[in-house]
Amino acid sequence: MSGTVDLAIIGGGINGAGIARDAAGRGWRVLLCEQGDLAGATSSASTKLVHGGLRYLEHYEFRLVREALLEREVLWGIAPHIIRPLRFVLPHHAGLRPAWLLRLGLFLYDHIGGRKKLPPTRALRLDRDPAGDALKPRYTRAFEYSDCWVDDARLVVLNARDAADRGAEILTRTACTEARREGGEWRLTLAGGRQVRARAVVNAAGPWVGEVLHGVIHTDTKAKVRLVQGSHIVVPRLTAHDRCYIFQNADGRIFFAIPYERDFTLIGTTDRDYHGDPAQVRISTEEIAYLCAGASDYFRAPVTPGQVVWSYSGVRPLYDDGASAAQEATRDYVLTLDAPEGQPALLSVFGGKITTFRRLAEAALAKLAPHLPAATGLQAGWTGAHALPGGDFPTDGFPALLAELAAAAPFLAPETIHRLARAYGTKTRVLLDGARSMADLGRIVGADLTEAELRYLHRHEWARTAADVAWRRGKLGLRLAEAEIAEIGRVLEGLDAAG
Repeated sequence: MSGTVDLAIIGGGINGAGIARDAAGRGWRVLLCEQGDLAGATSSASTKLVHGGLRYLEHYEFRLVREALLEREVLWGIAPHIIRPLRFVLPHHAGLRPAWLLRLGLFLYDHIGGRKKLPPTRALRLDRDPAGDALKPRYTRAFEYSDCWVDDARLVVLNARDAADRGAEILTRTACTEARREGGEWRLTLAGGRQVRARAVVNAAGPWVGEVLHGVIHTDTKAKVRLVQGSHIVVPRLTAHDRCYIFQNADGRIFFAIPYERDFTLIGTTDRDYHGDPAQVRISTEEIAYLCAGASDYFRAPVTPGQVVWSYSGVRPLYDDGASAAQEATRDYVLTLDAPEGQPALLSVFGGKITTFRRLAEAALAKLAPHLPAATGLQAGWTGAHALPGGDFPTDGFPALLAELAAAAPFLAPETIHRLARAYGTKTRVLLDGARSMADLGRIVGADLTEAELRYLHRHEWARTAADVAWRRGKLGLRLAEAEIAEIGRVLEGLDAAG
């Protein structure tokens, strides 16, 4: 055996990384193992929103909505580089939800979640507001409200980075192949043969939570998980302003159109049951057609499949509450604890959403605390008061950070400074490492990506493949040629070889 940890976590998505960060900060010895890359599945395939979930009010999920709304400004406060406020325009569609219902829902949205900094809802006349310029003339009334944007994959990586900085061991591309109770502890076997003992195990494997229960832990427990596919498309930018849209579809669903990566618009999401290997999920031609048709019902200029420059799909591991339709299945999280007397604890995570990951982690550790040694570090709740790496500046301090970085690196283009600051925040200083010219950062591998940035991602953020860099640590893949992406892979292989 190679030592005993207090908590072993299987899964490196947002829930696993969030639990690892919280537990490490409280002084517990933590090991997290992830079979692929951090945020390699569901947690990099969201709509990129920190939001209350306006439509969940229709399903009377008031606790979930309130918890999520309370979290918006908390998360913005600890990660103002990767989280920022957005304004959402909700046009009134005659024949769908009536205006009074929209107004009531937004009143609740404004008042049940402790909003302090985000601006409130207001009514719009689309025939007099720039938000209406891109829409068909029949949409004349709308409401505008606040939520937040988040770089979902970077949120995962920064939680893992902070966990590691606080003593956790983070193992990517390392599957747990077996976990058995033995002598009052768990014995875990990892890919490559390493064995670890743990006082408790968290199954945060996302879409694979059932496979871990049955194939790794060998339990007969029924995995009440419902796999739901959500897909998004990216098209050239459709609007000149920086506001987002939330649209109602004739089937009762809602979807978003969001300014994305400066030059694009993100449209999504879909909701349909998924049966198959979550690793093989892909957007279907039907989903592309559905999103294009929905967007075309609102925008003056039709949105067509031929405009799609990129798409992505994820599988949400929702708790199976018996809902008849995928879009009606609860987005709330459910934590199940299996702790027979005298045996080490197993906690499995079902459901959840990006916005509530921190509260999920607190709830998970509240269940596990009686089965772990006394905590020796920070108190429960600490994660909402301590900045994530790079986020140690005020929520209104981003312009000042940009000015500081531009003065420190005048040889970088303003667009590059902005991209680096949004990705790394104050950690951009570490990446630049006192560079005084482009030569100090090494050659440009593609777009504005330098060797220095690749070294930083390899050393500090577990980036090992071109896809890690192009599609999860950022979205430079939208601007990189295939040859440039291949070159990123070769540089990372060289860094691996150099140790």
